[in-house]
Amino acid sequence: MLSKEIEKALNSQITIEAESSQVYLAMASWAETQGFEGVAAFMYAHSDEERMHMLKLVKFVNERGGHAKIATLKAPPISFGSFKEMFQTLFDHEVMVSASINELVHISLQERDYATHNFLQWYVAEQIEEEALARTILDKINLIGDDKGGLYLFDNDVKLLTVTSSVDPNA
Repeated sequence: MLSKEIEKALNSQITIEAESSQVYLAMASWAETQGFEGVAAFMYAHSDEERMHMLKLVKFVNERGGHAKIATLKAPPISFGSFKEMFQTLFDHEVMVSASINELVHISLQERDYATHNFLQWYVAEQIEEEALARTILDKINLIGDDKGGLYLFDNDVKLLTVTSSVDPNA
């Protein structure tokens, strides 16, 4: 059984994951309108993955006797300036999500809810991967700079960076 504090914190994380999905969807749409099909495909897939993260939390809360609440979401930006700015936004967002997950882990330990603590370890590991991927992409964008040919090649290469979710919300 979830404590009220953990249920509230998990519901907050559900909203963060849903907003993450929306941010990546907005990035995908923006990239697509800029003619970068590879980046758009990457971001669409990433948006789906973030939604799966949210669904996994929803199912966990409900299965543990809580009530997962679906909240109103903040509208994401519709424009991102440049690819460098967009990927910096992505990286900063992942750092924020990691901090939120870490706070959840802290609360679960304070509450001595070891089932939730165990469940959250998947998210801790996932955030390490998410931050590393965002950092790697940002490093590549920084290397390319304003080189149009480099951006074209990056757009093709990013298609190879598959974002596959290891989450099955039905599991």
